[in-house]
Amino acid sequence: MQFIYVLAGWECSAADGRILRDALSRRNGLPIQDGYYYLVDDGYTNGKGFLAPYRGQRYHLSEWRTGHQPTTPEEFFNMKHSSARNIIEKYFGMLKMRWDIIRNAIFYPIKQQGRIIMACCFLQNHIRQNMSVDPIEAAYGDNTQNE
Repeated sequence: MQFIYVLAGWECSAADGRILRDALSRRNGLPIQDGYYYLVDDGYTNGKGFLAPYRGQRYHLSEWRTGHQPTTPEEFFNMKHSSARNIIEKYFGMLKMRWDIIRNAIFYPIKQQGRIIMACCFLQNHIRQNMSVDPIEAAYGDNTQNE
């Protein structure tokens, strides 16, 4: 797994939909390739390149950990969707584990904050591509190398 697009610089109180619209409207914005999908949460709707879970169906992995299995195709889809999104969340956790500077509030001007985040993501990708064994990934206890 690696970062393919990073849009840093928005304040944390900005609505996710507003940030996504901005990313899509930029000249070199978020790329949408035919046949590929970005996983989005239930706050979004399905659209070209975006795949949301079924609403009104069980979704969170914890709902299946107690031995309950999906009973409908929609629940099965949601279980797989949740599992994939969980991998993404773990990858962000590894990013924060590696770079102390983004683990907590950053007290730099907003433009500098964006550059710091971009640099951390770039370096994370570089490490992923050039290290056969990532000690942070091993410490995190999850292998997303092939994801």
